Amino acid sequence: MSFEKLNLIEPIQKALNTEGYTIPTPIQERAIPLILQRRDLIGCAQTGTGKTAAFAIPILQLLHQELNSVTPQDARSSQRRKIKALIVTPTRELAIQIGDSFAAYGVNTGIQHTVIFGGVAQGPQTSALRRGVEVLIATPGRLLDLMGQQYVDLSNISFFVLDEADRMLDMGFITDVKKIMAVLPKKRQSLLFSATMPPAIVSLAASLLINPAKVEVAPVQKTTDAITQSVYFVDKGDKKNLLLHLLEDKKMVTALVFTRTKHGADHVAKILNKQGIKSEAIHGNKSQQARQRALENFKNKETRVLVATDLAARGLDIEELTHVVNYEIPNIPETYVHRIGRTGRAGATGIAVSFCDAEEKAYLRDIHKLISKVIPTVDDHPFPMSTQEPVMKAVLPKQNFNRNQGTSGTRRFAPSEVNERRKYQTSWAKNR
Repeated sequence: MSFEKLNLIEPIQKALNTEGYTIPTPIQERAIPLILQRRDLIGCAQTGTGKTAAFAIPILQLLHQELNSVTPQDARSSQRRKIKALIVTPTRELAIQIGDSFAAYGVNTGIQHTVIFGGVAQGPQTSALRRGVEVLIATPGRLLDLMGQQYVDLSNISFFVLDEADRMLDMGFITDVKKIMAVLPKKRQSLLFSATMPPAIVSLAASLLINPAKVEVAPVQKTTDAITQSVYFVDKGDKKNLLLHLLEDKKMVTALVFTRTKHGADHVAKILNKQGIKSEAIHGNKSQQARQRALENFKNKETRVLVATDLAARGLDIEELTHVVNYEIPNIPETYVHRIGRTGRAGATGIAVSFCDAEEKAYLRDIHKLISKVIPTVDDHPFPMSTQEPVMKAVLPKQNFNRNQGTSGTRRFAPSEVNERRKYQTSWAKNR
């Protein structure tokens, strides 16, 4: 199916043609008609599936039709615009990207939008609100703050979108979301999008939506075949050396490296920069300007490695990303799927590499259970884990283990081989 068969109005179809959009993704194909029918909707899809366009396109169309049926375009331009659509999302980066999408798809509609988020001065944001907008994209904290200052009036809302609902839960925003929901008009169209549906989100959906349609695409437990996955077993202290070793391969054009903590992200970026590898860290402690600058440098390939925490990277859309590196295995298995989904997008292939130390083996087992397969192990590297225990036994209990063979052909090293590798490892590290 093409976008032309989704009964889109000419201004939006023209914008999509300009953007080079011809074929909708599965969630777009299924969600857009339902939203155009004025249905409340639950959209369950992992990152990179195109869900922003799935709600932005139909909202722009319905809003355009609603506004022009009441007030002609020329008369509306002289009136103060009222907020008719509210999109709430957890992170600043995602809010900005959603704003960019509304700008691109709505360029020919005359509909105005603005984005508000914390961590920056509120002046420019309140100035935009005073001028009037029809679409407001916001993070919960700044939205409640400006509502308290009476800069934001939500009494005219016709469309409400809660994006990345599961991440809202993880970040402790659910209470804020409920405060926002409490002041919205009863009569509205509500859409909830989430990569996972834990019980708390199911309960929230029940209170937010009325007889919703449900669209579920690419369940979180599935990983795409377009991404080549591998795991390197390595001692924790050798992860930095292993990363430097892999970056010697010029085929690793760009790499998004994930750490579990903000301190860890800064530490890894510092190590890489000392070795002449242009790197920047992105996390919640960075200013908005620093985060946006780091992201733009990475997209423009001025920076080779972007080191990020999960919260900072949620919602990032980076074209032509060749590699994702899990410097630290995530302790939540679904997070692994979200991380590696940053590469292998839009028909492209990608490579996802994970470093697993002894303390992270349990996390890896949980990931294998979630995705229903064992990630292939790479043994041929200069920093093998010093403890050569078979790590997959708990995942595949029916496999037979012996002295020299692990599961899935994972080779165990004899003591003499380990000693030789350690000698090479020490020599390699000194020559760095």
